[in-house]
Amino acid sequence: MRSRTLTTRLLGLALLLAGLPASAGPDEPVRFATFNASLNRFSQGLLLADLQTVAGGGSVPQVEAVLEIIARNDADVLLVNEFDFDPAAADLFADLTGYPHHFTAPSNTGIPSGFDLNNDGSVGGPDDAFGFGFFPGQYGMLVLSRYPLPEARTFQELLWADMPGALLPELDGQPWFTDSELEVVRLSSKSHWDVTVDVPGRQDVHFLVSHPTPPVFDGAEDRNGRRNSDEIRFWVDYVQPQSGDWISDDDGVSGGLAPGSRFVVAGDLNSDPADGDSLPGAINQLLDTPQVNTKLTPTSEGAVEQTILQDSNNVLATAQYDTADFGEAEFDGPGNLRVDYVLPSRQLRMLDAGVDWPTTDDPDFDEVGVFPFPSSDHRLVWIDVQVN
Repeated sequence: MRSRTLTTRLLGLALLLAGLPASAGPDEPVRFATFNASLNRFSQGLLLADLQTVAGGGSVPQVEAVLEIIARNDADVLLVNEFDFDPAAADLFADLTGYPHHFTAPSNTGIPSGFDLNNDGSVGGPDDAFGFGFFPGQYGMLVLSRYPLPEARTFQELLWADMPGALLPELDGQPWFTDSELEVVRLSSKSHWDVTVDVPGRQDVHFLVSHPTPPVFDGAEDRNGRRNSDEIRFWVDYVQPQSGDWISDDDGVSGGLAPGSRFVVAGDLNSDPADGDSLPGAINQLLDTPQVNTKLTPTSEGAVEQTILQDSNNVLATAQYDTADFGEAEFDGPGNLRVDYVLPSRQLRMLDAGVDWPTTDDPDFDEVGVFPFPSSDHRLVWIDVQVN
């Protein structure tokens, strides 16, 4: 874990108490992180109720475990995946975690499309929504930050068919979606956000966050696998000059990221470079993008230990990079995978990186655990970068 000097911590606390933005020295690293915290619930309003219980001094063990993991990893900017969209819940969670700034916005999950998108002969239900969900905003996203978040672009309503060369699904050589459906089917299963992070005294960093659909739970048409790949490809086009001309945000502003911009791509991208069920090369199209810095890959000792203990059915050589525990062969699971990413731009010097997956003899393992997980089946992933 990162250590900061006592002087830096006291200065940050004093600034926050004075109502001023926290500021690190020009050489102080900035930690960006992502955590699929599994703070999704089966009904709208249940997450807020759980957070209110904790805020009132009651106990919700899963929420408490998530809060402990977030606290000990001490990220400056954090994406929380699978946080049900609810502005009141977002406000309360920011208070519980101590972050002075946060951003959230609607998610495509659970929003009815009005069409039979899974072609089962009926319209309605989570699989016919713009993104799989039992109510609007289930499995949403939340960004927490020590630094101001002055603006954001969202791409919730961007149509899948608008992407040049989109991998639209087919079955037996026939299009899966009708022409009418293609006029409404959205690319993002949740949303894509470009959240500007104002690091005081230094150039802004664009926090590019998303949560592509899992590449499973479909049929021979592989509509989720294809959508997952294109959701990842969105960021490839967004950060490369001239490649994002087709992109339009929810306010009607066209184009991708301005050339030379600093950025960090983060999220549960649901794709492993070697294992799992995503399309071959789905995540590599982002990892191999010239604008992306992959000098350091986050690792953990706990992931290696669990691969051995669980007799994992994935590639042992990549176990140190795994970020999620999805069950092994006896549970018909894909094994432990690397699906959560924090990828900076090449202008940002990577200083350190890690996955919060302790070994079983570490007291911190209690909040991580094994199935049924005390917190989440995903692990928090972080990187430290120099922003100056």
